[in-house]
Amino acid sequence: MSQPETELKAAAKTVAANAYVPYSQFPVGAALRTRNGEVFSGCNIENRSYPLGMCGERNAINTAAATGVRPGEITELVVFMPGEHLFSPCGGCRQVIAEFMPADGVVWATNDGEAYKRWTVAELLPDGFSFEGL
Repeated sequence: MSQPETELKAAAKTVAANAYVPYSQFPVGAALRTRNGEVFSGCNIENRSYPLGMCGERNAINTAAATGVRPGEITELVVFMPGEHLFSPCGGCRQVIAEFMPADGVVWATNDGEAYKRWTVAELLPDGFSFEGL
């Protein structure tokens, strides 16, 4: 796939409109697809106690996990942000993504235009923390 899947980009953009971002004014939406084709989405939710906020990527993954999706079952994640700049997921999101997606899973960043960036999970979090080998 050479660009983000249209349905996932649309779902991520739609849910970004529900973001609660009174401090940053930077709504982010994320949509993911599981191996069996289910789509889940989430947006960022800020809190005046900043560490208690939650990124869109983690909200989408948490929603999927709450329905029974388990590590390794998410194959693709699209992160939508408004404007012309593209950003990668934060460090905390990278670790959660690595927990729930395989190393070759695809993560996209996209925006209002046609721009996008693509990574595999292994590229986003090389040598990520895990219990493998213990």
